[in-house]
Amino acid sequence: MPLTNDADIAQLLKDTRTIALIGASDRPDRPSYRVMRVLQDWGYRVLPVNPQITGEHVHGEYVWRELSQIGEPIDMVDIFRRPQAAGDAVDEAIAAGAKSVWLQIGVINEEAAARAEAAGLKVVMDRCPAIDLPRLNVPKIAAE
Repeated sequence: MPLTNDADIAQLLKDTRTIALIGASDRPDRPSYRVMRVLQDWGYRVLPVNPQITGEHVHGEYVWRELSQIGEPIDMVDIFRRPQAAGDAVDEAIAAGAKSVWLQIGVINEEAAARAEAAGLKVVMDRCPAIDLPRLNVPKIAAE
């Protein structure tokens, strides 16, 4: 079952430091662009992933083509994809050794969530961390 309890979600956000954001956009009118900025402002390292803008930079971070290229530990994969495409992103997250996947508001894919959980990942579905961080009073991450 995906996490739905506020305490569990808050703990996941507290335990996370590095987030790969699949479906990152370089367009300010896109939700993923705004969410990435909020996550960075909260203190997370956010690694954007989008094959259409690979090699460019969003909010100062290099945009990767796919998760497997990143080459560093990923705590969470935040998925901004259509529900039908979320399964591929979840499979990438499993292969990359991520600890959790977060499917954004409107991204509901029960089969993908079940695969992630079976592989040992924590799953949050149909929510947004940029909304939950302030709502759950998760403290900002101190600079190291």
